Amino acid sequence: MPGPRPLRLAVVLSHPTQYYSPWFRHLAARGDLDLHVFYLWDFGVAARHDSKFDRTFAWDIDLLSGYSHGFVPNVAADPGTHHPRGLDNPELPARLAAHRPDAVLVFGYKYATHLRLFRWAGRARVPLVFRGDSHLLGQPAPRLLKRLALRWVYRRFAAVTYVGRANRAYFEAFGVPASRLHHAPHAVDRARFDPDDAATLAAARALRDQLGLAPGTRVVLFAGKHVPAKQPALLLEAFLRLAPPRAALVFVGDGAEKPALLARAAAAPAGAVHFLPFANQSEMPARYALADLFVLPSRGAYETWGLAVNEAMHMARPCIVSDQVGCHLDLILPGETGWVFPAGDEAALAERLHAALSLPPEELRARGRAATAHAAAFSYENAAAGLVRALHAATGLAP
Repeated sequence: MPGPRPLRLAVVLSHPTQYYSPWFRHLAARGDLDLHVFYLWDFGVAARHDSKFDRTFAWDIDLLSGYSHGFVPNVAADPGTHHPRGLDNPELPARLAAHRPDAVLVFGYKYATHLRLFRWAGRARVPLVFRGDSHLLGQPAPRLLKRLALRWVYRRFAAVTYVGRANRAYFEAFGVPASRLHHAPHAVDRARFDPDDAATLAAARALRDQLGLAPGTRVVLFAGKHVPAKQPALLLEAFLRLAPPRAALVFVGDGAEKPALLARAAAAPAGAVHFLPFANQSEMPARYALADLFVLPSRGAYETWGLAVNEAMHMARPCIVSDQVGCHLDLILPGETGWVFPAGDEAALAERLHAALSLPPEELRARGRAATAHAAAFSYENAAAGLVRALHAATGLAP
């Protein structure tokens, strides 16, 4: 007897990303989902200007093969995710109706297109499943108007997937009951982040030579947009305060704060602080591999998760993160896979750097191996399993 037909799933996402496209390939290959992704914008696959990186680029890895997808025309005068009218796709309801999905997986809720989607789903009686990663770490209690508005939004969804502990607490704060919450952890394409890959290790050695790093130099890495919310200046000041021997701080990326960082670093001892430019996706594994320790000191609601931490941990690098980085409750086992410090506290960050850099090299590498082992559970396989549970709960269809 033939088995049950695949569940027909539509996905609505702003644009292709290096984190979700490999997951969609994984979902499409499972066999129990008939998947089609509706993209609302072409950032990532077409060269566009990113104001936070302050450069125009497209990602240099394949984001579109291996799964069914299409781009819905975006009629916004100023396309993008930086304002509510930036995703305006009037054709989406008609395209969804023609697709006839059993359920729709939705990323986000605050754009013009999402209001149309909510209206269409209500009329068509198609259940919606939400995926987001927001948290309330370090933030004041939400005001009444925000609580009411988001309670209304999340009632539109028959099921909600949460990526980790802080994200689950966020949904609970806005009234999502436990019966509608399903764990689908944040994950990255770990096949791209192999700490034993020979080509990656050779590229990392070439980078260390390029930077003039002497053998045995411990490298602390920051990689990402050089913007205030990510706190690169705090890391620089903590590193200079500590002045660790036989150690260097390497910044990878670009952004508005880079000129100030360069100016401050000019006063540092020779060879203590280095800068590498923006690195595209194919270049990132070697950036992690040149380091001994990865630091993400972000503050506020900006770093809803911090998927760079997943990447660094797959590359066997322990991590230091602030307590306002969304993943810290899940990925960082203090003293085992990394360290956590209070956001904005320069002295505490310097203390965590000292704790890490004072370890004998083999002990620091052991922390990296523990990080890789722990990060293994944050996989596309487990994210898919959580999503499928959510979809069956939302649709009432038997698995």
